[in-house]
Amino acid sequence: MSDDPVTARLMRRALPVVTALASLLLVVTVAGALYFGRDILVPVALAILLSFVLLPAVRVLRRMRVPRAAAVLVVVVLAFGILAAVGGLIAREAAQLATDLPRYSLTLRDKITALRAATAERGGLSDTFSGFFDMAEEVGKELQPPAPETTGDARLGTAERPMQVEIHAPRSGLLKTLGSVAGGVLHPLATLGLILLFTIFILLQREDLRNRAIRLAGSSDLRRTTAAIDDATGRLSRFFLAQLALNLAFGVVIGLGLWAIGVPSPILFGVIAGISRFVPYIGAVISAVLPLAIAVAVDPGWSMAIEVALLFVIVEPIAGHVVEPLLYGHSTGISPMAVILAATIWTFLWGPIGLLLATPLTVCLVVLGRHVERLWFLDVILGDRPALGPQEIFYQRMLAGDPAEAIEQGRLFLKERALVTYYDEVVLASLRMAQEDAARGSLDRARQGQVGQSVRTVVETLGQVRARGLPFLGRRQKSVSAEAEAAFAAVGPDRSDAAIVLRPDDLAPGWRGATPVLCVMSAGAFDEAATLMLAQTLTRHGLSARAVSQDALRDLTPEQRPAMICFSYLDPISLSQIRLTLRRARQALPGVSVMVGFWRERDPASLGRLRRQIAADRLVTSLGDALGAALEQARAAPEPMRRAAE
Repeated sequence: MSDDPVTARLMRRALPVVTALASLLLVVTVAGALYFGRDILVPVALAILLSFVLLPAVRVLRRMRVPRAAAVLVVVVLAFGILAAVGGLIAREAAQLATDLPRYSLTLRDKITALRAATAERGGLSDTFSGFFDMAEEVGKELQPPAPETTGDARLGTAERPMQVEIHAPRSGLLKTLGSVAGGVLHPLATLGLILLFTIFILLQREDLRNRAIRLAGSSDLRRTTAAIDDATGRLSRFFLAQLALNLAFGVVIGLGLWAIGVPSPILFGVIAGISRFVPYIGAVISAVLPLAIAVAVDPGWSMAIEVALLFVIVEPIAGHVVEPLLYGHSTGISPMAVILAATIWTFLWGPIGLLLATPLTVCLVVLGRHVERLWFLDVILGDRPALGPQEIFYQRMLAGDPAEAIEQGRLFLKERALVTYYDEVVLASLRMAQEDAARGSLDRARQGQVGQSVRTVVETLGQVRARGLPFLGRRQKSVSAEAEAAFAAVGPDRSDAAIVLRPDDLAPGWRGATPVLCVMSAGAFDEAATLMLAQTLTRHGLSARAVSQDALRDLTPEQRPAMICFSYLDPISLSQIRLTLRRARQALPGVSVMVGFWRERDPASLGRLRRQIAADRLVTSLGDALGAALEQARAAPEPMRRAAE
C-alpha cells in the first residue's frame, strides 16, 4: 500500500466499489457456469438429490450385513427400474389420451356453442368472451378427426378432376437418417446414464465426499464441522424422503379421485400431479388444469368439472397445511420470497428441470448456510428465520419511530410469556444497545429523545394489556409470526416467580399502603422508560408502584411513606453520586428499604463490591431480579403467596 495519505484515502473510498464489482463479477461467473454447464450440472444435481432419497435404503441393507457395493447396486437398480416403469406408464397413458382426444371435440364444441349463445343473450359478456370462444373453437377443429376425402366428381360435379401435384423432399441418406434419430434418443439416454453413474459413485464414496466437504468447510474444529455436516445430511435426507412420500401420496389420491369421478387416463394425471407438486405454490394448480379441461370436454354437463375442481381444492390444502407440517415442520426453512426467486432463477438457468429442482436445491443452500460458517449469508438471504434478533428488531423500530409494529409484536409475545420476561429480554436489551450508541456518539440528543419517547409509548400501551392478573400467561398461541417465534426461542422460559401475584392480604403490614414502592428515575434519556417498566412490573404482581423523579422524594408526606425505594439507572453515572443520592433518601425516609437497579449488564463478580460501595439493601441487574427481591420482602409469609390462575 502506498505511503501517500491521499492515495490511501482514495483507495479506502474506492474499496466498497471494488468489492461490489468483484461480487457482481462472481455472481455473473457462477450464473454463466451454471447456464453453460447445465448438461453436466443437471445430472449431478439430480444424482445428489436422488442419493439423499436412496441413502436410508442403503443403510438398511448395510445393517443387514449386505456389502456396500451390492447394497448400492440393488437400491439404484431398483430405483431406476421404478422410474423406467413410471416413464413407460406415462408414455402409454399419454398415447391413449392422444388417441381419444378427437372423440371429445364434439362435446367441447357443443359446450362452446351453448356458452356463446348464453353470453350473447347477456349483451356485453359476448364481447368479453368472444376471443376465448374463437380460440376454443379453433382448438376443437384441430382435435376433430379429418373428414374422409371425396372424389373430384362429387366435389366438383361434372367438372374435370384437377391434377394433384405433390412435392417431396429428396430422400436423405442412411447416415443422415440414423444421425437424426440417434440425436433425439442418445441425448436423454446419455443424461440418464450420467445420473445413474453419479448416483452410484456418490453412494459408494459417501464417506470420502464427506471428508472432503469437511476439509473445504474448515477442519480446525473437526468435531463441530463433522456434527454440522452429519446433521445437515440427515436433515436433507429426511426432508427429501418426506417430500417424495407426500407428493407420491398426493398423486395417488388425485389419481384415485379422478378414477372415481370418471376422468379418462387418471393414472397419467395422478403421476403429473405428484411430479408437479415439487414446484412450489403453483405446482398443484398447474396439475389441475389438464384434468379439468378433459372433464369439460368429456362430460356433456358440468358436474364432472365441478367434482374435479373440488377434488384439488380439498386435497391440496390438506396436504399442504395438515400433512406437510406433520412430516417436516411448518415450512421448508426458505422464505416465500426466496422460493419464488429461486424458482425463477433456476428455471432461467436450467429450464423446466430447474423449476422442479428449485426448492430442493434452495433447501440445500439454506442448510449449508446454517451449518457452514463461511456460507452464513445464504441463510440470511434465503432462509425464513428473521435476519435480526428480537432486541435488534425492537431497537430498529424505535430508531425508525414506529412503535406500532413493536407493540403488535409485544402483544404476540405476551400470549406466551410474562410481561417481565419481555421487558427484560427484549425492551431492556434494546435500551442497552441505544445507550451504547449514545455513548459512542452515534445518537444525538434529538434521536435519543425520539427513541426514549417511542419506548415509553410501547411500555404504556403494553401496560394496559390485560391489566388484571398476568397477561395471557400459560396460553399457547398456535399461529404466530416468525419474529415472535424467534423471540420465544431467544428468551427461553419465564422465571418461576413471574407467575406470582400477591393479594392485599398476602402483604406485610408496611406494604399495604396506597403506594408501597417508589421507583425513582435518574436524568438519563432512557432511564424514564426503564423506570416505568419497573413500576409496571411490580404493580402487575400485586405491589403498587409509582415512577417518580428524584426531586419528588423531598416532597413526600409521612402518609406517603413507602416501604421500598427502587433507584433505576441505565445511563452511566458515578458511584459517588449514587452514594450521595442514597444517603439523602435514608435521611429523608429513615428505615426504608433501598434497592438499586443497574440495568446495564455487569460482571457478576463485581456485584458484591458494588453493593459494599453503595450500601444498598438490594442490588439487581434485571427487572426479574427486582421483582423477585420485592416479592420476597413484601410477603407476610411464604405460604400466602398465590399463583395466578391464568
